[in-house]
Amino acid sequence: MADINDRAHLMRLVMGNMASQTVRAAVELTVFDALGEHTRSAAEVAAELDLAEQPATRLLRALAGLGLCTEPEAGTFRATPAGELLRTGHEHSVHAFASMFTDPVMTAAWAELPFSVRTGQTAFDEVFGKPFFAQLREEPEKSALFNASMHDGTVAVAETLASHYDFSGFGTALDIGGGDGTLLAPVLREHPNLHGVVFDSAEGGAQAPERLAAAGVGDRASVTAGDFFSAVPGGADVYLIKSILHDWDDDRCVTILRHCRTVIPDDGVLLIIEPVLPELADPALAGLYLSDLNMLVNVGGRERTRAEFVQLCERAGFGLSTAGPIPGTAFWLLEAQPAR
Repeated sequence: MADINDRAHLMRLVMGNMASQTVRAAVELTVFDALGEHTRSAAEVAAELDLAEQPATRLLRALAGLGLCTEPEAGTFRATPAGELLRTGHEHSVHAFASMFTDPVMTAAWAELPFSVRTGQTAFDEVFGKPFFAQLREEPEKSALFNASMHDGTVAVAETLASHYDFSGFGTALDIGGGDGTLLAPVLREHPNLHGVVFDSAEGGAQAPERLAAAGVGDRASVTAGDFFSAVPGGADVYLIKSILHDWDDDRCVTILRHCRTVIPDDGVLLIIEPVLPELADPALAGLYLSDLNMLVNVGGRERTRAEFVQLCERAGFGLSTAGPIPGTAFWLLEAQPAR
């Protein structure tokens, strides 16, 4: 029988959208930049950000209720470690990620989740009249924010991958849909004999030269613009593809992978970096199931199980040799090789 704890749990879920919009307001108003690493009064934060003092206090208390800051004395606040991640200057900032994933361009289609569940169709296309990535192409500022959010979501796994996987036997790594080079840069830095290529659309890879140069690997890296549905460049012996396949349905994923199979050498390796769903639902992975629904409503893709990745690889002419979680991240590394 349901008890008061069950009711409280349900109420938290029902009010979850309010929590995300509270975070959005804090991000838009740069509240955590104003707090910095100090304990500050609501009056000081309000004055610095030109906010009304009483509503600013109420916002800060709501953020405290969400565990993003504390109120050690009445009217004074300090960011928690989780809240500090919303500072723009933090080493592991998720400011752009939080801004993008609470933006109406990302959240509007969620109101039509029942439509997607009934029909299997992408709600975003119904709401906006065009696919998600086409919408981004029409909004350069949103496209740049999306790229920045992908950077935020890639930093941790990129640093771990560079030391987790042995790239020493390869000459050139090509990152398919590599964005601003966040994934490739630490790999090249960790392996000084390796050369790299970021392959993405012109807008997707626009910030890559700057990122690679800042990492000190610009002399061993290049950026190539193109469409992975049409072709993938040759010339590499290890291909990386992170957070791309979950954007697309099975047939389009196979198209991308077959383009990889066309150019990869017989002794080459394809590294797929994606979350992997367990075979049975696990409440500890709630965020992964929400991501799966986000793929459904916004882009028409999906998160997949290990067995489903095996099927994609086999359809494209690859065999999945190893698969396992990347320590300290929500991602798996799936290593595939050309089937013989």
